[in-house]
Amino acid sequence: MSLPIHLVPSLAEVRAGAEVTVEGDEAHHAVAVRRLRVGEQVVLTDGAGVSVRGAVSSTGKRVFTVAAEEVTRHEPVRPEVVVVQAIPKGDRGELAVEVLTEVGVARVVPWAAARSVAVWKGERAAKSLARWRSTAREAAKQARRAWFPTVTEMATTDDVVSLVAGADLAVVLHEEATSSLAALDVPDAGVVVVVVGPEGGLTDDEVAGLVAAGAVSVRLGAEVLRTSTAGVAAVSALLSRTGRWGA
Repeated sequence: MSLPIHLVPSLAEVRAGAEVTVEGDEAHHAVAVRRLRVGEQVVLTDGAGVSVRGAVSSTGKRVFTVAAEEVTRHEPVRPEVVVVQAIPKGDRGELAVEVLTEVGVARVVPWAAARSVAVWKGERAAKSLARWRSTAREAAKQARRAWFPTVTEMATTDDVVSLVAGADLAVVLHEEATSSLAALDVPDAGVVVVVVGPEGGLTDDEVAGLVAAGAVSVRLGAEVLRTSTAGVAAVSALLSRTGRWGA
């Protein structure tokens, strides 16, 4: 049975034998909701490559401490996969973030594409971004990731073009493309960028700009996937051809 996992701000300086304090909402949920008890084994992570296994040594109302028995430092996985996700309507954005986190994406970039139905502005933008980040955090804990994904600020199309230009491999998913993922050489290191369009599809100018920056326009078979699931399908296909999934 997998041990419960809890997020803390940093474990960079922790060594075996040290005591680690968990506070705030994370501790409240563990103690008040999960009924965490002294002596119970847990795993702590900082989402930045360090995890600690140990027994709970004390609990309080919004705090508990763990005696570190084992400290593990994980190297970042390669290649680094970045998904540019056009902002979808409703809660489909959170669904996309959840499954992308579970499959191992390093960064999710919300994109205000020309045909995005949902518009992030003002207070709505802040709340929507917070929900995406919360979803990524909880999904990363569920997936037991040592490195949590980053959900960036909302990107413009110019931002996405720049991101594509700096990638070792970039693909843009487009239902009218003639190339497939199977024809690509997928690097085992560097940065791989996957661009996912909105419900209304990509404009010709968006595709042309991304391709001019170095992206390869590809399609995922004969079926047209939802924007919330196309990214995870593409990333899975790409990772299956790297050492991350082939080892």
